Amino acid sequence: MYPFTNYYDALNRQSNTLVNNVEKAINGEYSAIDCYARLANLAPHKKEREQILEIRQDEIKHYQQFVQIYRGLTGMHPQPKITEECPGVYLRGLEFALEDEQETVDFYMKIADTVTDPFIKEVFRRAAADEQNHAVWFLYYFSKTK
Repeated sequence: MYPFTNYYDALNRQSNTLVNNVEKAINGEYSAIDCYARLANLAPHKKEREQILEIRQDEIKHYQQFVQIYRGLTGMHPQPKITEECPGVYLRGLEFALEDEQETVDFYMKIADTVTDPFIKEVFRRAAADEQNHAVWFLYYFSKTK
């Protein structure tokens, strides 16, 4: 009559989901680092270029934090890969970055809401806040350029 729950398997599935999500976050940050270097080179003004490079520095920090989490969970170093191609035109690149940052905010908040480890929770909450800030900058430059 009562459903049997195998708590070990449930915990293991949650852990595998977390590892997969962290790996996806690492690949996203790795892709953003590459994209924002290209986008900064396309920026028409020095101030925009500097802001995009500052955003890129945040992405490098997130990448490093996520690698630390991944290594703590798996004992291995991740094999990052570029998962999204960056547009080669400035305006399209801004729009791409804006949409990507917004989707990333939701993804990181979902991770933060489901994880129980306080360190991991805080890292993803902080990263989500940074990504939201980045989206605002990209929206500003997109609106100004369009």
